[in-house]
Amino acid sequence: MTKAFQTLKGMRDVLPPESARRRALVDRFASAGTLAGYGEVVVPLVEELGVFERVGEATDVVTKEMYDFTDRDGTQIALRPEVTAGVVRAFVQHRPLVPWKVWYSGTNFRHERPQKGRYRMFDQVGVEVLGVDDPDVDAEVIALAVAFFAELGLRRVRLLINSLGDHGDRERYTEAVRAHLEARRAELSEAARDTLGRNPLRVLDSKRAEDAEAVRTAPVVADFLSDDAAGHYQRVLAGLDALGIEYEEAPRLVRGLDYYRRTTFEFVADALDAAQNAVGGGGRYDGLAEDLGGPPTDGIGFALGVDRLLLTCDAEGVFDAPQHTLDAFVVDLVGGDAARDLTHLLRANGFAADRRFGGGSMKAQMKAADRSAARVAIIVGEDEVAACEVTLRPLRDDGSSQRRVARSALVDELRAFLQ
Repeated sequence: MTKAFQTLKGMRDVLPPESARRRALVDRFASAGTLAGYGEVVVPLVEELGVFERVGEATDVVTKEMYDFTDRDGTQIALRPEVTAGVVRAFVQHRPLVPWKVWYSGTNFRHERPQKGRYRMFDQVGVEVLGVDDPDVDAEVIALAVAFFAELGLRRVRLLINSLGDHGDRERYTEAVRAHLEARRAELSEAARDTLGRNPLRVLDSKRAEDAEAVRTAPVVADFLSDDAAGHYQRVLAGLDALGIEYEEAPRLVRGLDYYRRTTFEFVADALDAAQNAVGGGGRYDGLAEDLGGPPTDGIGFALGVDRLLLTCDAEGVFDAPQHTLDAFVVDLVGGDAARDLTHLLRANGFAADRRFGGGSMKAQMKAADRSAARVAIIVGEDEVAACEVTLRPLRDDGSSQRRVARSALVDELRAFLQ
């Protein structure tokens, strides 16, 4: 017996109508980005492994989760685990004029433990701005995300914000956290002890009960900020205040990737379980372009997880899947030529139209028409053919009755009916 193949663990198929809902979300995001002057960027799904190693060789994304392999020509490549590194690589390669403001949507891959709202193959939407050090850009980027949440109808997404300071600030803070956690190593979970050896700041993200006290008493980065970094952060907060955007300062928010500097932020959904309520985040990554072979370039952006966003929409009861509604369904009782020709005519004039293939009785075709959710059936029988007419039969209870119309006037009659 032939094997029935299924998706790999952590992968999945997205079928209608959920696929239409995801497309609608991306379209909403594209509109929000366009209004703010962002253009779409599309970068490859695969890159040289070194592009993503710049994300942080001490992070789980690089050490444990990347799908990397040797190409047929011997190049070490990887499926992208996130988009920012690829966008910055594109900036370095093509050197567009700055400020370079772009939005993106696309699929990423991480070999991590699947859980609710998190898959090994997952989609994100996001923005990046390169070439601007102005803290007002930080506020604009955050405001764009907040406006997008409102556009979806979400009301229970909170903004957490912090500053990681400049490169030297982060290094000093990292060492202070390392010393604090090493002193309490015996209290930490096994997972936290493992993380401590590679990336002490990641321990601060732990939600495990045995790590809670060590995390609670850990140093805060605010005590290590330079004057320039502190001033930048205060200007960002002032911008959010001016825009009426609520936020919570989170002194131990560090984010997971090594390239973050200065402003860092995260969006959490109160409608989801606390352990899995992050729907996205971002921050500044000044220096990443230089790490990828380009000139020193400031950058900031965010990424939002599509799956978590849609779970949040479900939890808040907003942004349902769009209804796939046909304008017309052609019922052909004379052999199929009329269905072929009329559906083509209607589509060419901007109507959503369909038919039943393989013919069938009047009852079977009308049943198909009703299942299609079309607003009207266009019926062609022998009488209609003889009179060069068609019958328009409304399928929804809108008070209209069926009538015969000249086939030559069908487009105008249907347009009038659907108004």
